[in-house]
Amino acid sequence: MQFQPTDEQKAFRETANRFATEKLAPTYQERASGHTFDRALIREMGALGLIGADLPEEFGGLGESSVTSGMIVEEIAYADFNASYVQLLGSLMGGMVAKHASRDIASEWVPKVVSGDAVIGLGLTEPRGGSDAANLILKAEKSGNGWRLNGEKTSMSFASQADAAVVFARTGDPNGGSRGVSAFFVDLNQDGIKRTHFDDIGTKPVGRGSVFFDDVFVLTENMMAEQDRAFGTIMAGFDYSRALIGLECLGAAQASVNETWAYVQEREAFGAPIVQYQGVSFPLAEAETQLTMMRQLCYYTLDLRDRGLPHTSEAAMCKWYLPKTACEILHQCLILHGHYGYTTDLPHHQRYNDVLGLQIGDGTAQIQKLVIAREKVGRMALQYDKKATGAQK
Repeated sequence: MQFQPTDEQKAFRETANRFATEKLAPTYQERASGHTFDRALIREMGALGLIGADLPEEFGGLGESSVTSGMIVEEIAYADFNASYVQLLGSLMGGMVAKHASRDIASEWVPKVVSGDAVIGLGLTEPRGGSDAANLILKAEKSGNGWRLNGEKTSMSFASQADAAVVFARTGDPNGGSRGVSAFFVDLNQDGIKRTHFDDIGTKPVGRGSVFFDDVFVLTENMMAEQDRAFGTIMAGFDYSRALIGLECLGAAQASVNETWAYVQEREAFGAPIVQYQGVSFPLAEAETQLTMMRQLCYYTLDLRDRGLPHTSEAAMCKWYLPKTACEILHQCLILHGHYGYTTDLPHHQRYNDVLGLQIGDGTAQIQKLVIAREKVGRMALQYDKKATGAQK
């Protein structure tokens, strides 16, 4: 296993670090209060090769490794957790479109993702669904040379900002679970679509919200993967995003730990810097240990992916353990700043609120543990097999 980055990977990381330090970090908290993300910043990241570096060269990507994309995500999240969603969606959705959409759609849209000229969202979750991700109501009914979509998708990142989305819809048996689910590539700037955003406590610029489809027509060639079988096929890509989510959370936590180390060396109590007290230094030493172990887990998972080896279990570990532990670390950093840490002047509370959402979204800890158990012992781990559709692939 490669534990040290190559010269090329170092160059990507340095580029990401420089951009993040100069353009993102100084205004992270200011941007965090708004419900949209600056498109000019997204295009700047695209121009530097910082979006979808792993996407195929034939569609405008750089054909880099998953590990390289992970390094970029970590560096961006260190400066601005919300900005790293652009990298996450770029790799996840760009890869999804490149692999499962028609060549015409991929040729048109994936280069736009890479350049930062387009954001593609994921229309999966529905109001009654949540962890039961395949329990879909949104219908797609055959109509001439295409399909008509009716229903609602919710908890969608960039809901009011995305230019297009991969939308999962029920095309088969209403009681078929993951079977009978198809996926469509949908341009969101067409008639019959309404969008809202939620007033979340964190990740506001990501603009999580709902998208409503009222008799929206999509051509047959916009169907992705196989009809009625798209759920399992396309959801396999989430093993990749789960590792990237881990690195998002890790980047934010590492930033606060570094800032707290600096603070406790300067802050004095009883005539000495407070870092000399074990009650202060030990929690940070523990955080550094956790961050180091978690970083190895995430990059190990991405390395397995790059080698074409199974990594479902490891990805699930990244998804449940990193958000939880990162929040615990961020909480400790806030506390170690004393009364000053409770103000909005410092970024620790913002990072905490931003990371907190990933203990809920993109697969809860309970679902990830079911996935790990299933990978170890098979379907015996799912005693309510047909109902646990959110844990199926």
